[in-house]
Amino acid sequence: MRNEGQLSRRQILAAAGFIGLAGLTGCGSGDDGGDSKDLSKKQNGAMKEYRAGQQFKAAKPLSFSMLHNNNPVYPTKSGWLFWKEVTRRTGITIKPLDVPLADYEKKRSVLIGAGDAPFLIPKTYHPGEVAFVSSGAILPVSEYVHLMPNYQDKVKRWRLEPELDSIRQSDGKYYLLPGLHEKVRSGYSLSFRTDILDQHGLTLPTSWDEVYDVLKALKAEYPDKYPWTDRWSTNTPFPCGALFGYLGQAYGVKAGWNYDNISFDSQAKKFVFTGARDAYRQMVEYLRKIVADKLLDPESFTQQDDQALQKLLGEKSYAISTNPQVLVQDYRYNLEKQVKGAKIEMIPVPLGPAGPVVLGGARLENGVMVSSKALKSDSFVAMMQFVDWLWYSDEGQKFCKWGVEGTTYTESGGQYKLEPGITLMGSDPDAPKDLQKDFGFFNGVFTYGGSWALVSSNFSPDEKKFQDAMSERTELPIDPAHPLQSVEQEQATLWDTPLKDTVIQNTLQFVLGKRPMSEWDDYVSELKSKNMQQLVDLHNKAYERFKKENG
Repeated sequence: MRNEGQLSRRQILAAAGFIGLAGLTGCGSGDDGGDSKDLSKKQNGAMKEYRAGQQFKAAKPLSFSMLHNNNPVYPTKSGWLFWKEVTRRTGITIKPLDVPLADYEKKRSVLIGAGDAPFLIPKTYHPGEVAFVSSGAILPVSEYVHLMPNYQDKVKRWRLEPELDSIRQSDGKYYLLPGLHEKVRSGYSLSFRTDILDQHGLTLPTSWDEVYDVLKALKAEYPDKYPWTDRWSTNTPFPCGALFGYLGQAYGVKAGWNYDNISFDSQAKKFVFTGARDAYRQMVEYLRKIVADKLLDPESFTQQDDQALQKLLGEKSYAISTNPQVLVQDYRYNLEKQVKGAKIEMIPVPLGPAGPVVLGGARLENGVMVSSKALKSDSFVAMMQFVDWLWYSDEGQKFCKWGVEGTTYTESGGQYKLEPGITLMGSDPDAPKDLQKDFGFFNGVFTYGGSWALVSSNFSPDEKKFQDAMSERTELPIDPAHPLQSVEQEQATLWDTPLKDTVIQNTLQFVLGKRPMSEWDDYVSELKSKNMQQLVDLHNKAYERFKKENG
C-alpha cells in the first residue's frame, strides 16, 4: 500500500504548487514512516514563506558540507568570488570537500559507504545513485521536493514528470535531484567543407539519403580519397560513438554513446532488445553501404582523434563528425591557418526514417544526492530551500553561470557579455582573468540545466544556429519506468555486459563488411544464447509491476 500512498501524495503536492512552508508543516501524515511529520522540528534558519522566484535568505547564518568535484581545468580556490557571494546572498556557507575529478566516483562511494559523506553530493549521473539506495545512505529526495518550489515549478511548466518517472526506483521514489532542461540540447552531427561543396555545385545535405549523394559526388571528383573520415573511436566501448549516436537517432534507436541493451517499443508497448531491432539493422545496413562504396574511411573505427584531424587538415577528407566546440576550436581554427579559403560548417543531424526527432529522456542531467544524515539536522528544511534556490531558481542558475552583474558580466535584452579582461573557455585569449579559474563561476558542479534562454546564452553563432534547428524537432517518447529490484539488478548486470559486447563487435563486423548481412538472424540467435530474452523478460516484468503498483 505504501506506493499507492506515495502516488496520491505526489498528486497532492503537485496541486499544492507554491504553498508556503507554514502550510506544509502539518503535511506529513502518509507513507514515509513519520519523517515528514518531524519537519516542523527541522526548520532552523528556514524561510517561513519561501516561494518560486523569491530570493532565498536563511533566517540565520548556516553552513552545509558538500562534496566538490575539483576540476583540473579550474582547480578550486578558497578565495573564489562564487563562495563569498553565495554566503552574502543566502546566509549559507558551503563547506566543500574537494575530490579530484579523476577519483570523484570512487571517493564518493568510499565516503558514502563509511558514513562520512557530506550532506550534499552533487555531480552524480543517473544511475550512479542506485548503488546507494538499498543501504539507506541517501535520501529518497522525491519525498522532499515539496520544500523546493523552483524545482516543482520547472518540472510542472516543462512537463518533466515522464523523465522523473524514468529515474524512480522499485519503491516508486527517486533518489537524485537531477538537472532540469527546458529543451533537449543536442551535441553531435556531421560537418562538411563548404568551400569544397561550393566548388562542385553541391549543397549541404539535410537527410541521410542526401549525405550519401553528396559523398558519392565527392568520391567521383576525388576517386583516390575517402570523402569522410571520422573520430571518437578510442576510449569508448563503441567505436565512432558519436556517429552511431546521431545516426541511430535518425532511425529512432539508441546507438553508439547512447546505446542501451533495452529500449521501449512504443507500438508493441513493451521493452525489446535494442541491438536486435529492425530499425537497428536498417541503420547498420546504411552505414555498411557507405563503407562498401568507399565513402567513409574504414580507419575511422580504430584511429585516434588526432589522426582523423590530420586527414581533415591535410585535405585527405572533407567531412567529419563534430560538436559545436570542436568545430570552432579544432577544425575551423586549424583549417584557416593551413588551407587558404577553407570553410567548414556543422549541419543539423540529417533526417532519416524516424523523421525530425531527437531521442527522448535527454532533458535530465547529472544532479544532487542528499545524505540521509542531513535529515537528522535541525536545519534540513533551510538546506533544501537553499539547494532549490542555487540549483533550480532562474536567479541562482544565472548567478552560477555568469557570476555577479557589473563585476563579471553585463546583460542587456537577454544578451550576456563578460566584463573586459575576463575570458571564458578561450573567448578572449589575451584576457588576464578567467571566469572559471579566477572567480569560480561556470563550474560544472553548479552550472547545468535551466531555461533555453540561459542554456543558449553562451552559444557561439554556430552552436546557436545548430541548436535552434534541433530544438524544433520532436522528442521521441521516454522509456517508461521499469526499475529493477536489487536481486534483479544483480542478475541484469551479469547479462548486460556480454550482450553489449556482442552487439558492438557484430555491429562493427557488419558495417565493415567482415560479416554478411545474410547472417543477421544468426547474430540474433547468438544474442539469444547469451540470455537476450531473459534480460528483456526481466525488464518487462519490472515494467508491469511498476505500472500496477504506481498507476
